[in-house]
Parts: sequence; structure tokens; C-alpha cells
Amino acid sequence: MKILLKLMYDGSEYAGFQVQPNADTVQKRLNEACEKVFPRPCDVCGCSRTDSGVHALAFVCSVSPAGMSGFSEGEISIPADRVHHAMNRYLPNDIAVIGAAFVPDSFHPRYGALGKEYVYRILDGAVENPFLYGRVWRIPYNFSDDMLRTMSELASCFVGKHDFHAFMSAGSSVSSTERTVSSAYVVRRSDSLIEFTVKADGFLYNMVRIMTGTLTDAAAGRLNEADIRRAFESGERSCLGVTAPPHGLYLKRVEYAEEPDWKAD
Repeated sequence: MKILLKLMYDGSEYAGFQVQPNADTVQKRLNEACEKVFPRPCDVCGCSRTDSGVHALAFVCSVSPAGMSGFSEGEISIPADRVHHAMNRYLPNDIAVIGAAFVPDSFHPRYGALGKEYVYRILDGAVENPFLYGRVWRIPYNFSDDMLRTMSELASCFVGKHDFHAFMSAGSSVSSTERTVSSAYVVRRSDSLIEFTVKADGFLYNMVRIMTGTLTDAAAGRLNEADIRRAFESGERSCLGVTAPPHGLYLKRVEYAEEPDWKAD
């Protein structure tokens, strides 16, 4: 048996999820908390490798005994609906476990995922919002209705099965750059907050951030649909817009064939 955790975190102070030498990461903090909560050293396996500064609204990771596939029967005395209390006692305020479930040893939070959904948040306008600092990409001019319409129309170009090689930053090692995007849309949430939401069966390194930068450049008249189509055909990163900064990006949801039986009182 493994313990599955659902968590939220503000990634501003972390060098991403995955443990790195000489850096503070979310996984490092979870490892430290697990050592205090569970009866033996544990391995924490995440559903994704979020980059430095990226946030999560519903990140999923599994906990199992170090070097083993799972806990033995009766080894865990904490009920699933109390795991979040036990973990949060030892986690910093910018990381919170919001649910837990017991799953079979065979469950893998990354390879078992059918898809993920991300949201990217943009603050537009001349006035900074100090309460959103580090949690949005601030663009210091207002996006008109026509600009938002352009973004929405071009976001639909991402939907479907495409070779997203051009939407991948250097440094990623993958066997295939084909991905299927099931939805991609742009909405204004308030007078100054815009959200781009995209759902796919998988994402490449910086894919959502390049999508976002491409949409904002298109809104400003620097790119158009033909550039995006050319990027799909050629695989050339230079056809697309800037890479949006990490602090506006949130992992929103991870989809599995069967939703875990999350417990939280």
C-alpha cells in the first residue's frame, strides 16, 4: 500500500518540486515531514517536476517506504482523513497537504496520469497588485477585448494532436514531442486578471509558458495563426513568442482513470 497526497504550494521560494543538491525544494520538505510522521524513511514520488517558481493547486505525490514498493498491512496507524493534519504539522506555511488516499503498490502518480491541466495567470494594467506579486505575470498595459479575442482564437490552434517540438525549451530529453491538447482557452476573471487554461495528455519542458508567451505576443500584433502553424510544421522555436515567467503558472489538476478516494475532514 502507498499513501497518496494531494497538496497545494506556493513555489516562490523553491527550486521546483524535485530534490536538487544545495537547493530548497518541495520534495525535500515533504521528505523531511514524512520522516517525522511515518514509521520509517520514505520515498516521495511526484506527478510532475514543476520548475522553480511554479505553483500548484492540486499536486499529487505518493509516499512509500524507502527502497520498497509500499507499506505492509497494518503498518500505517494514521487514518487517511487525518494524514493531512499530521503532515501539515511539519510542513512550512507555503506547502499544505489538502487530502490523502491509500492506493495499491502499483500506483504511480506520474506514469498513471491520463492528463494534466494547467492555468497561467496574467495581471494586466498599469497598477501593480502587491497581494498577487510573485503569483502572476504582470504586463503593464491593458488587454482590450479585441486582444483577448485574438488570444482565445489562437488558443484553439493548440487543441488536437500536434508535434509540439517548437514549444519545448532546450534541455528536455523525451522520446516523442507529440502531445494531444483537449482544451485551451483564455478568459478574463476580473478587471485586471486574465487566465489561460490548457489541458493535455502530457506537457513538454516549458510548453505552457511558451504557449502563454505566444498568445500574449499575438495579442500585441507580433505573431499570428500562420506563425503557430509554421511552428507545428517546422519545429522551430523561433516561430513562437517569449517564454512567460514561471511565477504565473499553476498545476491545476491531475487526471487518473479512477479518481483516488481523497480523504480530508
